Amino acid sequence: MRKLKDTEGGGFVVGNLPLGCDLCLQGAKLVLFLTGLCRRRCFYCPLSEKRRQKDVVYANERLVRSWRDIVAEAEEMDALGTGITGGDPMLRFRRMLRYSKLLKEKFGKEHHIHVYLCEDVSREKLKKMKEAGIDEVRFHLLTSEPVVKAIGVGLDAGIEIPAVPGWEDRIINLIRKLDEIEGVFINLNELEFSETNAANLHRRGFRLREDSAVAAEGSRECALTVAKWGAKNATLTIHYCSSIVKDSVQLRKRLIRKAFNVAKPHEEVNEDGLLFKGIITGLKTQELAEVHKYLMRKYRLKQDEIYLNREKKRIELHWRLAEKLAKLEKNLKFALVEEYPTQDRLETTFFPL
Repeated sequence: MRKLKDTEGGGFVVGNLPLGCDLCLQGAKLVLFLTGLCRRRCFYCPLSEKRRQKDVVYANERLVRSWRDIVAEAEEMDALGTGITGGDPMLRFRRMLRYSKLLKEKFGKEHHIHVYLCEDVSREKLKKMKEAGIDEVRFHLLTSEPVVKAIGVGLDAGIEIPAVPGWEDRIINLIRKLDEIEGVFINLNELEFSETNAANLHRRGFRLREDSAVAAEGSRECALTVAKWGAKNATLTIHYCSSIVKDSVQLRKRLIRKAFNVAKPHEEVNEDGLLFKGIITGLKTQELAEVHKYLMRKYRLKQDEIYLNREKKRIELHWRLAEKLAKLEKNLKFALVEEYPTQDRLETTFFPL
């Protein structure tokens, strides 16, 4: 009997973790959302209204308008690989091939690319994907035939589906078939509630787990039942990815990687990968430059100690300097903020001084 090993964020694996998953757990995978278009209507699809059935491209949280946006995002996070997702990437096949080729040309052969597919794919198209530099494909299907074809053209391949309570027998039967193919894996994701799928899940009798805001009750138990069976009766890798992994592990580590690359001298990176700093707010547009100049002269500040952010109409500075000046400049409004190191610099915390 094989051993069931714990992974970060409450996941577990029987066998060896797929390379794409290993890089993801390091926060080293760029998430390339290729399109929101999809012909399938899975009842558990968590895709947001912002992306669902929209032909848009995102590199992590960054809206892609050109190839340069993808390069910038990958470089800022020191990406070691890319996961191409959707929607259904096959509906924008040429786009997938073009971006895959460009990623390999820019970052080298070691840049690992995996793609999520939700339909069967012809051998000819799989060959083109291999030639474009794609390393691994993950089918969102309950059948083994597409995996056989993908392995046949030299791609790493596996199945990735949600661990839906009640699907235990279906998944075990699928594993029996997959186990006849050398080098495959199956990933079971914790079933999650979102704004767009909650009604569908409730209609089918699914409920939130008591200790979670997104995880479905019974999903982890479904995956555990399957993994324990596989540990005794199968040889392929069975990996369970919990809902916690996305935010507490994958996203957090990705933000940390990026934050250290994009942080300005007056910004500190905290343990969650957020940028922490002080700000002066409440100024009129015409006052920004004047106050910035006044503070630099009066306190003999260096250029990297204080930053004029015209876009957000505020002055930024190190949090320690903000705390000090808040006691001296009573007419100015100081605050401490935390924000994502993303292009939009989404603010998560605002603490007035």
